[in-house]
Amino acid sequence: MASESGSVDYTQRAQWLRAAILGANDGLVSVASLMMGVGAVKPDAKAMLIAGFAGLVAGACSMAIGEFVSVYTQYDIEKAQLKRNGKEKNNNMEPKQPGEEEEKLPNPLQAALASAIAFSVGAVIPLVAAVFIRDHKVRLGVVAAVASLTLLVFGIVGAILGRTPVGKSAARVVVGGWMAMAITFGLTKLLGSKGL
Repeated sequence: MASESGSVDYTQRAQWLRAAILGANDGLVSVASLMMGVGAVKPDAKAMLIAGFAGLVAGACSMAIGEFVSVYTQYDIEKAQLKRNGKEKNNNMEPKQPGEEEEKLPNPLQAALASAIAFSVGAVIPLVAAVFIRDHKVRLGVVAAVASLTLLVFGIVGAILGRTPVGKSAARVVVGGWMAMAITFGLTKLLGSKGL
C-alpha cells in the first residue's frame, strides 16, 4: 500500500507476508522432514511419498483450522470494539459512517484458505522432487537439496518483499530447515535402530 508521499508502508505487508512465508516454509520443512524421517528407516519410495502426502493434507488442514480460529477470535474482538465505539458515538451525537469500519475487519475464511494454500505450495515441492527417483540414497539427497534450495528462495523473497537484510533472512530460514530435517532423520534412525 502506498502512502500519500508515494512511499510503500512495509508494515502493512507484514501480516500477509508473514502468513504466506510461514505457511509455505512450514509446509516445505514439515513434509521434507517427515519424508527424511521415513526415509531414515524405510528405503521404499512408496512409504516416503505416502507419508509426505499425509503430511501435506494434515498440515494444510491444521494450518487452515488454526488460522480460522485465530482470525475469528480477532474478528470477534474487533467487532465488539466497533459496537462499543458506535455506542460512544451515539451518546456523543457524533455522525457515523456505517460499513466503512466493518470493511476493515479480518476475514477468517480468507485467512484459512490462504494459509492452507501457502502450506500446500511448500509441501508439494519435496513430494514432486522425490516422486520419480528410485534409488533410496539419491532420493534422500534430492529431497534435502531441493528443500534447501527452496528454503533459500523463500528467505530471499521474504527479505526482498519486507526490505530486510537478505543474507541474514536466507541463512536463518535455511539453517532452521536443515536443523528440522537433521533432527527428524537422526531421531527416527535412532528409534529404528533400537527396533521400536
